[in-house]
Amino acid sequence: MAVSAQPLFTPFVSRNLSLANRIVMAPMTRSHSPGGVPGPDVAAYYRRRAENGVGLILTEGTLIDHPAAGNDPAVPRFHGADALAGWAAVRQAVHEAGGRIMPQLWHVGTARRQGQGPNPEIPPVGPSGLAKPGKPVAEPLTENEIERLIAAYAVGAADARRLGFDGIELHGAHGYLIDQFFWDGTNQRTDRYGGDAVARTRFAVEVVRACRQAVGPDFPILLRFSQWKQQDYTVRLAETSDALEQFLAPLVEAGVDIFHCSTRRFWDPEFEGSTLNLAGWTRRLTGKPTITVGSIGLDNDMFEAFRGQGAGLASVDRLIEMVAHDEVDLVAVGRALLSDPAWAAKLRDGRLDELRPFSVESLKVLT
Repeated sequence: MAVSAQPLFTPFVSRNLSLANRIVMAPMTRSHSPGGVPGPDVAAYYRRRAENGVGLILTEGTLIDHPAAGNDPAVPRFHGADALAGWAAVRQAVHEAGGRIMPQLWHVGTARRQGQGPNPEIPPVGPSGLAKPGKPVAEPLTENEIERLIAAYAVGAADARRLGFDGIELHGAHGYLIDQFFWDGTNQRTDRYGGDAVARTRFAVEVVRACRQAVGPDFPILLRFSQWKQQDYTVRLAETSDALEQFLAPLVEAGVDIFHCSTRRFWDPEFEGSTLNLAGWTRRLTGKPTITVGSIGLDNDMFEAFRGQGAGLASVDRLIEMVAHDEVDLVAVGRALLSDPAWAAKLRDGRLDELRPFSVESLKVLT
């Protein structure tokens, strides 16, 4: 590494959030919460990252209070007294270690198949009932059902504040429920929740507004979004910077504080004629802080991990330059932090020879 990592370890301060540094733990589904309840092992897992210099932890996706929210009974809930007590213990462990933590509120939408737990008898739900273009798996959501979903997100946000978390992140990426409203391939509604790209932000806008009403003006609300979908890696919500600006404007107005811009490889430019990635463009267009993410510190993307492949180490020089030049504000680290809880501390202290490559075994256990 030829460039000093110091820019990654400068404080971050925004209107309603202060962090010790720019390192964020990315949300990563672990399926280690039997019955949806995070236990002491989950608290210890997150605490280790806070102890080793991660400025902000975004938890794995946590399910809002809706019967079709999840597709795995071991994914943690963010509702019910038992699960919330588990999350309170996680929050306490992270805070005792000097870290900050936010739950990611999640609904998988039609990414869920009929028969999957934790409620196998419940059908999946989505804006138009489509798992992907041309593949119906459920009836379109009614407006009453949409209102129930919006309310469930707001309850989750209120619980996060009550439990002492430092904010929330809404999972609006990767082809899950909120993103299914964004994407014309899965949102073919003709009412106020459908239409052009701007109109298709309405569901997310109403979720953000409901959460804001539930938590007040000073509690941070983050939104994770992506161009790509797990149903189709080539899909793009916005083909140009102008289109991206139009898409983002209603979300800014609704009250998003920070945008978490999910890409497969952080170094890829988003549009021709500029080296800015998605987070860089989002920051330029909105004036809001952004988080960049995607294969940080590793030499392949996360889909290789899904195919059972490990990853070698890669330079973060370009990442450091992006932060130093104010292209992006925060950097979310995923697989590198799974394999190595001390990744941030080693980078900070210049112990690069101690960094570990990513092993697929780290997907199976909480280290």
